[in-house]
Amino acid sequence: MKGATFGEVFAVKEFRVLFGSFVLLIAGDVVKMLALSVLVYARTGSAGLSAAAYMAGWLPFIVGGLFLLSLADRVAPRALMIAGEVVRAVTCLVLAYAELPVWALLALVLATGLFSPVFMAARAAMLPEVLPGDAFVLGRSVLNVASASAQIVGLAAGGAFLAVTGPSGGLAVTSALSVVAAVVLRVGLPHRPARVVREAGRVLSGWGDAVRETLRVNRRLVGDRRVRGLLLAQWLPCVCVAGAEAMVVPYLGGEGQAGMVLAAAAGGMAVSEFVVGRFARPELRERLSLPLAVLLGAPWVGFALAPGVGWAAVLAALGAAGLAYQLGLQRRFVDVVPEETRGQAFGLQSAGLMTGQALGAAAVGALGEAAGPGTAIAVAGVAGILVALALTGILRPPALKAEPRPSHAR
Repeated sequence: MKGATFGEVFAVKEFRVLFGSFVLLIAGDVVKMLALSVLVYARTGSAGLSAAAYMAGWLPFIVGGLFLLSLADRVAPRALMIAGEVVRAVTCLVLAYAELPVWALLALVLATGLFSPVFMAARAAMLPEVLPGDAFVLGRSVLNVASASAQIVGLAAGGAFLAVTGPSGGLAVTSALSVVAAVVLRVGLPHRPARVVREAGRVLSGWGDAVRETLRVNRRLVGDRRVRGLLLAQWLPCVCVAGAEAMVVPYLGGEGQAGMVLAAAAGGMAVSEFVVGRFARPELRERLSLPLAVLLGAPWVGFALAPGVGWAAVLAALGAAGLAYQLGLQRRFVDVVPEETRGQAFGLQSAGLMTGQALGAAAVGALGEAAGPGTAIAVAGVAGILVALALTGILRPPALKAEPRPSHAR
């Protein structure tokens, strides 16, 4: 299997447009979450409400993922992505300048967030259409590296910007970034018809049909043994590492130190995604899925030895490097998912991942309350190793499974 190159990926105009709009999306979302959290804390003085505001954009993923994802295959992808940017731009302006009470701010974020899985699914499902074959996997690698880099830059620049302009200014910047992204998508992407219309000549007539179709296709996807296995392989190891990362702040007892460790984790992920995507051929990339999934959990076990901030950063970077295991699953996932439900499949993968990470963080957080943060992180690491080993049959590509030796007549 011939591997693609970065030059070939970036030679595709549609990918460059998706890449640019994606970087704007990630950077804007980081600033938005920071600004909203600061705004709520300034009004209420409540750390709990401030944390809830920071996480509010993620909470609706489970609802949108269960009931609305069919729209990702039944509405033209460019229109969906532009709609997502417009919704984000308007929402941020309302949050910044409408002087809403805190409960209304959170309700607005939750309500508009219901459609986030649909917008993200449209983007993810378009990638294998513009980058066929192994180029799709390399394109995912590039976007993952960009995501990690944008998060690091967004956290640093966003914090400094908020100190100067305040939370309303930060939300206005996110709105402006969304407007720019919408223009980039409108000008740079050609129109593509909705996937289901293109494949089967069917459209949905209303919200009720959209919900019923989403439930039907979700059952179909989860009922397929191959799809279900690859979904679990992309979800479960990440649930454990999310729980470990959630304990970094209470473990170090200082936001500055925790920020350094979490930045190291993002850097480890970016380096690993780049190296595996760029230098590993497709066959090797798939062989690496199992050992990298084990690596995802193993370094966190070292927190049982109570490392200081330096070693904690090293361990976090090594653990996050294991996230590149997912690159070896991407081609297989695209191959087993029917094209007419590809958008919903990617949306389901994303919604399950976000929900699982939230549940993992909550579970490890509860353990941290009882046993201490360091112990909870180490237990999360052990759980990650065990989960990866339990998924060996899925993480190991089919071609590597042992075949019976032929018998020869004497």
